[in-house]
Amino acid sequence: MLNNKGIGALILRITLGVIFLAHGTAKFQGGIENTVGWFESIGLPGFMAYAVAVIEVVGGIALIVGLGTRIVSALFALLLIGAIIKVKFAAGFLNGYAYDLVLLSLSVSLFVEGSKLYSIGNLLFNQDKETNRYSKSA
Repeated sequence: MLNNKGIGALILRITLGVIFLAHGTAKFQGGIENTVGWFESIGLPGFMAYAVAVIEVVGGIALIVGLGTRIVSALFALLLIGAIIKVKFAAGFLNGYAYDLVLLSLSVSLFVEGSKLYSIGNLLFNQDKETNRYSKSA
């Protein structure tokens, strides 16, 4: 029988992955040079736009398939903390950082708890025998 915690973490992992994949893809589709210019206009080095976009795309895909969930979630948490402090905080809670705070909470939750149900990482590395018990029928 599937465990509710595993199902919940799976839903959070896929949702967070899709959101970040969409944000990263949008940076490239909208012209990464526009994002570079925006980063520079707020006082950040332009090359960071490339790093952020790549982390969002690759990390989003990794979360969707369940590979490196804790590492990717930690990277997302760092990106979100930076976004909240540098950009969103000044706009206030509702018009600024509420959405980012939700994404930060999801990232921290996945970093702490992980998500091995239906994950490629668990399939490849099979490190947690107890998780395997939850992913099979009883």
